Amino acid sequence: MPTLQISNFNVVTGKHKHATANSPGTDVHLATLGGFITLFGLVSYLCKARFYLSEALISLIAGVIFSPHAANLIRPLEYALNSQENLDQITLYFTRLVLGVQLVLAGVQLPSKYLQTEWKSLSLLLGPGMTVMWLCSSLLVYVMVPHLSFLHALAIGSCVTPTDPVLSNSIVQGKFADKNIPKDLQRIIIAESGANDGLGYPFLFFALYLIKYTGDGGAGQTGGTSKAIGYWFGETWGYTILLSVIYGFAVGWIAKELLHWAENRKFVDKESFLVFAITMALFITGTCGMIGSDDVLACFVAGNAFTWDDWFRLETKDDSLQPTIDMLLNLSVFMWFGAVCPWPSFANNDVIPIYRLIFLAILILIFRRLPIVFALHWKIWQIEQKQQALFVGFFGPIGVSAVFYLYLSLDFLRMVTVEGEIREDAKRLEEVFTVVIWFLAICSIIVHGLSIPLGKVGYHLPRTISSRVSSQSRTSSHERDPNEPEVPFHINRAVHDVETQMQPRQRGERDEPARPVFRIGRSTIKEDRSESGTPKTPNNPNTANTDEIVMNEDVEKVDFADLRAARSNTESVHGRLLSSSGAEQMEKEAKGREDIDEMNVGKISTGKPQ
Repeated sequence: MPTLQISNFNVVTGKHKHATANSPGTDVHLATLGGFITLFGLVSYLCKARFYLSEALISLIAGVIFSPHAANLIRPLEYALNSQENLDQITLYFTRLVLGVQLVLAGVQLPSKYLQTEWKSLSLLLGPGMTVMWLCSSLLVYVMVPHLSFLHALAIGSCVTPTDPVLSNSIVQGKFADKNIPKDLQRIIIAESGANDGLGYPFLFFALYLIKYTGDGGAGQTGGTSKAIGYWFGETWGYTILLSVIYGFAVGWIAKELLHWAENRKFVDKESFLVFAITMALFITGTCGMIGSDDVLACFVAGNAFTWDDWFRLETKDDSLQPTIDMLLNLSVFMWFGAVCPWPSFANNDVIPIYRLIFLAILILIFRRLPIVFALHWKIWQIEQKQQALFVGFFGPIGVSAVFYLYLSLDFLRMVTVEGEIREDAKRLEEVFTVVIWFLAICSIIVHGLSIPLGKVGYHLPRTISSRVSSQSRTSSHERDPNEPEVPFHINRAVHDVETQMQPRQRGERDEPARPVFRIGRSTIKEDRSESGTPKTPNNPNTANTDEIVMNEDVEKVDFADLRAARSNTESVHGRLLSSSGAEQMEKEAKGREDIDEMNVGKISTGKPQ
C-alpha cells in the first residue's frame, strides 16, 4: 500500500547520513569529475558539432576509465559503505533526479498546449506503440535467455520499453537536428520520450505483481492472481499514474500563475526566473517520492502545464542556463554509469552466455521499436516519409530510464520474501535483470552515440573518393599542348539543348597574361560606361537583338588577334550546330568588329545558331 516515505533523498538532496565531512574518496571523485568536465568543455564543440559524438558516450567511456576496473579514481562501492544495496539505492535516486529535471525541461520545450493539440499522434505512440514494443522486447528476451519464464521476460521487457529522454536529446537538439530534422518531428520525439518514461510503470508492475503473488506457487504471499490484478488497477493506474498526472498538472499550473504574478510586480530577479523550472523539478521529484507516486510522469506533465500559454518557453528560448544544468547532470550520470556498471558479469554469469547476450542486443535494437513505428507512421502526420519513420524507429534509445526501472524492480523484488529471506525465483530474477538490462543500456548508448558520426562518414566517404577519382580522370583526359590556344565556351541550352563547358586553359611556361573568358549565347553581365557615365553602344545597331558574347567585367581591352584565333577554334568545335545563314551573319559581324575602337567596346555580338 502507498506510504509516506520520508527518506534523506526525498526530504533534501544532500550527503548520505553516514558520510563524513573529510572523505578522501569523495575528494578524489569530485576532482576527477570536475577535471573531466573541464577538459571536455575545451573540446565540446569539436566533439558535438563537428564529429556529432554524444556527450553520453564520451562520459560513459570516461567513467569506465576512472572506474575500479581501470584507474580506480571513482570507487562507487566505497562511497556506499561497501554495501551493494546502498549502491543500488544511490543509483536509483541519481537516475530519479536526472529524469525529473530532464522531463520538466522536455515539457517546457514543447509549444503551448502541445499534449492537447497532438493527443492523436501521442495516443498512437503511447498506446499501441508502447504495447507492441513491450511485447516484442519481452518475446526476444524470452527466446534468447535460457530457462526464463515468459512472465519474467515481461518484467525485463518493460524496463527497456520506454525511450530515454536523455539520449533522445542528442538527436533532437544541436547542429545535426537543426540541419536534418524538421521541428515537428523533433517535438513529437521529445513528447513521446517524455511521456512514455512515466507510462512504463503499468507494464512493469503488471509483471511484478503477478510474479509476487503467483510466482513459485505464491510462496509467502496470499491472494493470488486476483489480488495482483487488483493492485495493478488500483495502486498502479489509480494511485501512481492518475495521481501523478493530476498532481503534476496542478503544480505546473500553480507555479506558472505564481511566476506570472511575481514577474508582473517585479518581485523576481532574472536568475531566479531562469532557474524556476529546475527547482520545480526538484520539488516534484521529492514530493512524489514521499507519497509513492510516479515522479517521472508528474515532472513531464508539470513542465508542459508550466508553459501551457507558451510564455515561459518564449522568455527563456535564448537562455543557456537550463541547457548548462542539463549538460552537467548528463555528464555526471553517464560517468557514474561507467563506474557502477557490472562489466565482469557480462562474460561471467549464470544467466546467459555472452554470444547470446550480444545477439539479443542486436535483435532488440532492430525489432523492439522499428516495426511498429514504421507501421503507424501513415497515421502520424509528423512522420511524413518512410526515411523519417526509419529514423524515428531506430532512434529509440535505452538509457537512464531503463537503469531507473532496473533498480526500481530490484527494490520491489527484495520485498518478495519467504520467512525473512528473498524468495528463490525473485533472487534469480535479480541477476537476470542486472545482466540483461545493463548490457542492453550500454549497447544502446554506444550504438546510438556512434550512429550519426558513422552515418556521416558512410555518406560522405564514397562521394569524396568518387569525386577525387573523377577529378583525376578528367585532368588526365584533358591534358593538352601548353602552347595550344584554348578558349572556354558555353552553348545556350535554350537554343540547342546542348550545354558544354570546356576546361580552363592550361598555361605554358611563358609568362603571359590570362585571356578573357567568353560565353556564347548569354546576355551581358554589366553595361560598360564612359567616364561621363553615358552608356557606350556598339557601332553596328543591326545586332541589337542577337545573342551576345560576354567578357569578364574587368576586361577593358580586347586583343583582336586572340579573338580571331579563339573564334576560329570555337567555330571548328560547334560548326555543325550553326546554320549557313548564321555562319554568314557571324562572318559579317566579325569583320565589323575589326573597325571598332578598342577603347569603346561595350558589346560584341554574334549570329544566332539554329
